[in-house]
Amino acid sequence: MLKVLLISGSPKAEGNTAQLISECAKVIQEQGLETEIVSFSEMKIESCTACGKCTELGVCSLEDGLNDIVKKLRGAQGFIVGAPVYFGTARGDVMAALQRIGYVSRMTDRFLSGKVGGAIAVARRGGQTFTLQEMLMFFLINDMIVPGSTYWNMVFGRLPGEVWQDKEGIDTIRHFAGNVANLVKKLFGPEIAATPNAQA
Repeated sequence: MLKVLLISGSPKAEGNTAQLISECAKVIQEQGLETEIVSFSEMKIESCTACGKCTELGVCSLEDGLNDIVKKLRGAQGFIVGAPVYFGTARGDVMAALQRIGYVSRMTDRFLSGKVGGAIAVARRGGQTFTLQEMLMFFLINDMIVPGSTYWNMVFGRLPGEVWQDKEGIDTIRHFAGNVANLVKKLFGPEIAATPNAQA
């Protein structure tokens, strides 16, 4: 079955980022796709050390749970990452994870190539556009396909739940999630259906 993996890059399990990622998953499920959410609220992601061991191991040499994400991502056709804005940029754990995932992909079989996805940024007042640009560098250099929306994928909110007051932002990320689902189906639907063990 076609699948989209979503990451909530916030340390808060029920924070605004987590709520938005859950909303994206809901939209994607309504399109008939499977979803799985990974939350960084219970993880501590280390930074890439550029050791190069992933070239020979096929996985990252650091053992902090990232390889579980890599395994899930290998089996997914879509990938959405949400991050809160810290001092005008994406939270450090998010970029550390993306850099390591990208490194493993580029040093092995380039499993990210052709996958569909994009980023979502959440902030109280500012920094979302730069954060989106920062995260999108990961998607673009890894030969991934990023659909657009009716505006940039940014939502305003500080305290948990405040994002729902930003109607335009919510509508934007819902539209984006729908575009991800539709593009995944168009690109991978026939391919998945043609595999011997594909589920109807």
